Amino acid sequence: MQIIFQIAFILCIAIAAWLFSKKIKEIKRNILLGREEAILNNPAQRWRNVLLLAFGQKKMFKNPLVAVMHFIIYAGFIIINLEVLEIVLDGVLGTHRLFISVFPIPLYSFLINAFEWLAAGVLLVCIVFLIRRNILQLRRFISKDLNGWPRSDANYILLTEIILMTLFLTMNAADTLLQQRGYGHYAGHMTGNFSISGVLQPVLGSISNEGLEILERVCWWLHILGILSFLNYLPYSKHLHILLAFPNAYYAPLQPQGKMDNMPEIQNEVLYAMQPELAPTNISTTDTPKKFGAKDIFDLSWKNLLDAYSCTECGRCTAACPANITGKQLSPRAIMMKTRDRAEEVGKIINANGSFINDDKSLLRDYISEEEIRACTTCNACVEACPVSISPLDIIGELRRYLVMEESNAPQEWNGMFSNTENNFAPWKFAPDDRDNWATEMQDV
Repeated sequence: MQIIFQIAFILCIAIAAWLFSKKIKEIKRNILLGREEAILNNPAQRWRNVLLLAFGQKKMFKNPLVAVMHFIIYAGFIIINLEVLEIVLDGVLGTHRLFISVFPIPLYSFLINAFEWLAAGVLLVCIVFLIRRNILQLRRFISKDLNGWPRSDANYILLTEIILMTLFLTMNAADTLLQQRGYGHYAGHMTGNFSISGVLQPVLGSISNEGLEILERVCWWLHILGILSFLNYLPYSKHLHILLAFPNAYYAPLQPQGKMDNMPEIQNEVLYAMQPELAPTNISTTDTPKKFGAKDIFDLSWKNLLDAYSCTECGRCTAACPANITGKQLSPRAIMMKTRDRAEEVGKIINANGSFINDDKSLLRDYISEEEIRACTTCNACVEACPVSISPLDIIGELRRYLVMEESNAPQEWNGMFSNTENNFAPWKFAPDDRDNWATEMQDV
């Protein structure tokens, strides 16, 4: 019977790993649909960002209470994986509490107790977060951005974590109770009571030995199957940021916020207009001009698409956006969610046909409206607020650049400024020769 359980367990692990890797490869392919962008400079600073922003969650600590609660869940996710490792090895090898034979019993008991305290912390924090989302209903959690699946997604994750931690504690309570009763192989793995699961022992005390064994095995199987299910749920959820926050922090821009990337093609055109003698004379008529800005995800960089897949949907960017605060349509969070949705739709077309077939849709207009991107003030508040170094502003800027430079589509007020800049080299309607007139007038006074 034991060998059947081992084979079943190995099959579960193999299927879960295959499904997870298959989806991750699809996401990687979708991200690389974006245009190339070389991000290789200053690796030391980039690794520092990974440590501070991804591991240390530096930006989260602008709100210390929420940061501590989030860190408890994060630490629980990372550290309790040691306990998961033991479960996996037990399932593959057909053992029970394998690490008792590896670590001294006092150290093993200390580790499991630490895991239990973390599990209790995760339980408590998940309940608090559920209350914040569904009862207190903080403004950024009730936004229309989250209508439908996104709102349910967050709740599903929190409920899943509560169930997993409950299964872990119940499993330990049943196990240690069977140890105390000297029942079967449990008697050979004496760990002593654990601080949190020990509280559950009186509740389970009336259950027979056979019933406790079934309870312990059911909790053990549900716990690991729940983790494998959670692993394969991640790529379809906003909680993919658990994995992508690390590369996203590494590739985050290092230049000062507010510095915008200019296109060399545009800079050269301005230079040649002012100094025609510098213009090249051997330009090939067959050269294809580079597209200005972005209309669809293919025109964005792979880093922009990585940003979209890394979005936590926390809404801090939208809560900080002055355009959104004043009632305009712009929501930086929605910009990232819509970009990811478009990438996923393109990915499904590729899956179905082997390559992308034009679906007569684009990111601009079909997903993100002109009104949204024109409301942006480029203030960088969304970039500053994001805990995982996402820049909605980059995507907004590229879409807006496409409208203006490819379609000559801009509000009349902008066109007036553009015309003045082109003709007078300044936003104002004054000829260059007249700029000093104010000084002459001052002298007359």
